[in-house]
Formats: sequence, C-alpha cells, structure tokens
Amino acid sequence: MDFLPSLPTLLAFTAASLLLAVTPGPDMTLSISRALAQGRGPALFVVVGTSTGILIHTLLVAFGISALITASPTAFFILKTGGAGYLLWLAIQALRSGSNLSVEKVEGVKGSVLANVSTGLWVNLLNPKVIIFFMTFLPQFVTASDPDVTQKLIFLGVFFILVGSPVNVIVILLADKLAGWLQANPKVLRGIDYTFAGVFSVFAFKIFMTQAR
Repeated sequence: MDFLPSLPTLLAFTAASLLLAVTPGPDMTLSISRALAQGRGPALFVVVGTSTGILIHTLLVAFGISALITASPTAFFILKTGGAGYLLWLAIQALRSGSNLSVEKVEGVKGSVLANVSTGLWVNLLNPKVIIFFMTFLPQFVTASDPDVTQKLIFLGVFFILVGSPVNVIVILLADKLAGWLQANPKVLRGIDYTFAGVFSVFAFKIFMTQAR
C-alpha cells in the first residue's frame, strides 16, 4: 500500500497526534462545555463536526501541497522550513503562555444533531490557527520526491482523526470530573505544555538539520 508512510514516520506522527489530542485547546473546551451543558450525546455530535472540519482541512492541504510540489519544489521546501519554524514558535508559546482550559456550564435547550455537528464543523473550519497548523504540520511528514504524496497526506489526516477520537470520547465521558481536576491541578497542564514544547522542538530541529544537508 503506497499511501502508507514508513514505520518511523507513522510512529512519530502518532506520538505528535496523541500529544495534540490531550493538549487542551478550543476543540476540547467546546466539547467539555457542551457535555456539561447539554449532555454527552450533543457533545459527541460536536466532535463529529470538528472531525469533519479536520477532514476538509486535510483534503485542502493534500491537493494544495500536491499542486505546490508540481509547480515548484522550491516553494514546498520553503513551506516545510516555515512550518518547522511555526512548530518551534508553538513550542515557545506553550512554555510562555501555557495551556488554558476555561469551561463554564451554561444551561440551555439541547440543539438538534445537525446543529451540534454544524457548531463543531464551523468552529474548526473558521479557526485560523487550525488552518495554519494543518498547512504546516502535515507536510513535515512527506517529501517532495514522493510520488504518492497526496495519498499519504490524506491518510495522515484521517489517521489523525482516528488517533484523536478515542481521546475526545474519553474527555466527553469524564467531562465533569476532568474539567474540575484539570483546573484544580495546573501542574498537570504545565507538564503537558513542557511535553508539547519538547516534542515539537525536536521535530523542528530535525527538519532544519535535514534540510541543511
């Protein structure tokens, strides 16, 4: 199966995906808030929406990157270098600002399935940080000379969803306890921050060193 990355690449991508899944961010905040306010069912449909948004980002990146490689391998090189710099900047920001989880339980009428899916979808699609992240993150795991780059990018995007989905479900099932525990234990969040910063700094350094050869 030509669309499968090499085992070292897949392991590195899995580690990064798991780390991203457990790092508190807009998607986790939204799912926990919805679970606390309206129950687990609506929250799960919100996750369906955010996952659909990730799939759309993946397709845009996959076909966009393929076109970029065809048009200019040099431009792809610049994108990867800029992406490595962006990952390093994210690592620095994690150390400086840290993760934040602000969850408020707001009572309200439960929305329809479509409404909850749409909420998750549009929150994900319209978040500029998600757009920039996927545009710079996924290309780090492929090379311009790979003839199957489009298929591999799509596979990585779908795999990212599969890796993160169990984490999202656990977060929703334990939303009440998890929200309070995380807010009461800031050292845990800082531990996640340091892990995040370390892993992404290593990725960025490896990319810079590879491209310098």
